[in-house]
Amino acid sequence: MLTVTSVNVNGLRAAAKKGFVEWLAGTSADAVCLQEVRAEEAQLPADVRAPEGWFTAHAPAAAKGRAGVSLYTRREPDAVRVGFGSSEFDGSGRYIEADLPGVTVASLYLPSGEVGTERQDEKIRFMDEFLPYLKELKERSAAEGREVVVCGDWNIAHREADLKNWKANQKNAGFLPEEREWLGRVFGEAAYVDVVRELHPDQDGPYSWWSYRGRAFDNDTGWRIDYQVATPGLAAKAVKAYVERAATHAERWSDHAPVTAVYNL
Repeated sequence: MLTVTSVNVNGLRAAAKKGFVEWLAGTSADAVCLQEVRAEEAQLPADVRAPEGWFTAHAPAAAKGRAGVSLYTRREPDAVRVGFGSSEFDGSGRYIEADLPGVTVASLYLPSGEVGTERQDEKIRFMDEFLPYLKELKERSAAEGREVVVCGDWNIAHREADLKNWKANQKNAGFLPEEREWLGRVFGEAAYVDVVRELHPDQDGPYSWWSYRGRAFDNDTGWRIDYQVATPGLAAKAVKAYVERAATHAERWSDHAPVTAVYNL
């Protein structure tokens, strides 16, 4: 069995003070993918930077205090790669991947965007470069007899079932028609599989992000923007996928919740 968890920590140093350390100590995951770490390795406390029983790889952003992705694995990876061959984005702390036996596990933090701003232009440029890489990664891994799972905050809700207030968000970043169409290409043209949706085809959500404003969490007014996107061979071996939603608002250590999948290899 291979258990993989993905979570946007919304600042790892802050999350560590609010429960991440205890969560990590208690998880049964074999690999944990983190996004929005927002810290350089030297800035992290020792029990977060290199916790006992884990091998860690960190890819901070060149811009201090922004983005950042990390991988925690129970066994030492055969190889770790930062970035995907992009002159613009490889130093932005948005992508890292590691080779484990038979599987490449990646952590992705896709730009969030903001309609009418440079941030949205940046998101589109990232998507334009990343889709060809996903195809290349799938082909290369298949040639090596490997499967792939790209975990992370994709910052796009694919379908109406993936966010509570979809009607009010059709002109907002994260649910724009062109963003949803692009994610559809990941699942169609590139032939990856949305593991959680595959196992929960008729369910609204399960949501993985809730705004800190108002009572969004208590009312489950959320978005499903955190995905495990796998090659078909690996997705077919997924036996369970779920969101580790906190019991109460006070027990949250991020505005996102961990998304976990179990694969019967």
